[in-house]
Amino acid sequence: MQTTITARHCEVSDPLRERALTVVERLGNLASRPMEMTVVFDADGLEQTVELRLHVAGGEILVAKGGGSDHRSALDRAEGKLRKQLERASSRPRRARSAQSNNPR
Repeated sequence: MQTTITARHCEVSDPLRERALTVVERLGNLASRPMEMTVVFDADGLEQTVELRLHVAGGEILVAKGGGSDHRSALDRAEGKLRKQLERASSRPRRARSAQSNNPR
């Protein structure tokens, strides 16, 4: 899975980047066929925010945002939100392809 980490209006330390990669790896293991994960760290005044975007096969994009006094707590909140979305997505029934094809020969 391809992972991109971006920092807007702030600096992200190496330990925080490693923590983000660990979170991405954990969430990637929960997702069915993950393609790409984007982590965006941002600073809005005193609030630090983190946005996680997970692209899965089939074109679905799951987005979770977390805020807090520091980036680590914001990352943990965003992880919890995305984890809930993944659990809901895995319990949803999938549409099966019909036995008949729409392409007559």
